[in-house]
Amino acid sequence: MPMVKITYVAENLGDDAEARKTAVAGKVSQAIAEEMGVNASAVWVVFEDVGAKDWFVGPESVKEMRAKSS
Repeated sequence: MPMVKITYVAENLGDDAEARKTAVAGKVSQAIAEEMGVNASAVWVVFEDVGAKDWFVGPESVKEMRAKSS
């Protein structure tokens, strides 16, 4: 069974994170199922949230980048 891991900055999903993850998982599962010829229920989708203070672009965290742009 295929597994898809989605890593994202936790603060990006907002208040309705669970509903958004459910929607994304459904769409990703369907796309993988269609391309690989498997049932969507056989596709695993794993979400890994990383805090903005722990996600770096080069030497600067996303938290620092956002503070500068505010």
